[in-house]
Amino acid sequence: MTSRQRIVFPATRSGLQRALSGVSAAILGLAVLTAAVSASAQSRIKDVADFEGVRENLLVGYGLVVGLNGSGDTLTNSQFTQQSLVGMLERLGVKTLGANLKTANVAAVMVTSTLPPFARQGTRIDVTVSALGDAKSLLGGTLLVTPMVGADGEVYSVAQGQLAVGGFSAQGNAGSVTKGVPTSGRIPNGAIVERELLFDMSRLSNIRISLRNPDLTTARRISQAINGFLRLDASYSVDPGTVKLTVPNGYPGGPVALLTDIEQLRIRPDQVARVVIDEQSGVIVMGENVRISTVAIAQGNLTIRITETPQVSQPNPFANTGTTQTVDRTTIEIDEEADRKMAVLPSSVSLQELVNGLNALGVGPRDMITILQTIKASGALQAEIEVM
Repeated sequence: MTSRQRIVFPATRSGLQRALSGVSAAILGLAVLTAAVSASAQSRIKDVADFEGVRENLLVGYGLVVGLNGSGDTLTNSQFTQQSLVGMLERLGVKTLGANLKTANVAAVMVTSTLPPFARQGTRIDVTVSALGDAKSLLGGTLLVTPMVGADGEVYSVAQGQLAVGGFSAQGNAGSVTKGVPTSGRIPNGAIVERELLFDMSRLSNIRISLRNPDLTTARRISQAINGFLRLDASYSVDPGTVKLTVPNGYPGGPVALLTDIEQLRIRPDQVARVVIDEQSGVIVMGENVRISTVAIAQGNLTIRITETPQVSQPNPFANTGTTQTVDRTTIEIDEEADRKMAVLPSSVSLQELVNGLNALGVGPRDMITILQTIKASGALQAEIEVM
């Protein structure tokens, strides 16, 4: 009896251990899958918000592009180009005042660029050059020295260099070919930063975090994530678009290290239920929180098609009487789309159910736009509609 128990009990215990191991593995796998789904639905703070002072600045300038192969501005039509050319030559010691200039190798351009945050003197940035007059192409042109100013009117960089134009244009007496936009080009590293924006992050005691899509829930989640990381109440949401952070005393590395650690924290952004419609292209984008109350939808169009197929009536061959006449033949077709049926969408349907219901009616993007706007007008759509 004892030996039987010694033989049977270890086998039962081993089976129980295998069963428990399988259950543990399944629970562990489910936990890992849940964690992976949860992590994939979250975003880093640096991807949904900006920090105070870390921003770009727009620069703009006016200049001249030379070296064009007869595709520049017509000086008689573009007076600003002629005045700029005369002024430039005067500064270089060439007296052209009163002369009749007829060159077609010069074009007036607007030069734009973006000054990155914390760009230092001597740093090079890219610039974009666009024709201002009636120039046909900037291919092969060279931008002369062009000061670029900011919103305060101060010069922050100077641009010059050979243009890289992706498009081209060719024409003859009977036709022309144009690819891309030949009147716009870029100069990689074409501008040198001459003035720095004075901003010292290391001395900040309070930092404001600006949300790119303001939302009360998202702002509070950011504040809670920061406080949980620091284990103290160092931040709070001021409004839907701003979270104020107080730099803890003695934080290793100061404000810069603090922002480096905070921007990697993950939160789940919230958003307002919104339907964005582009009527020109027929594109519809709906958020996951879009809901619809119980509503019945019927969609159909009345189509009347009239086709004229006139026939010619002729007399018999070798007949002495009769004339050739044209007899009208009209065919009228009426399509009431009777096969289209009314569909009932239940209360609080999800985005997928809404799309499936509309697709079941055979609704195209254009008709779907009208249906969504009609549902919104009836008060059954719990979402905002934004028409682009």
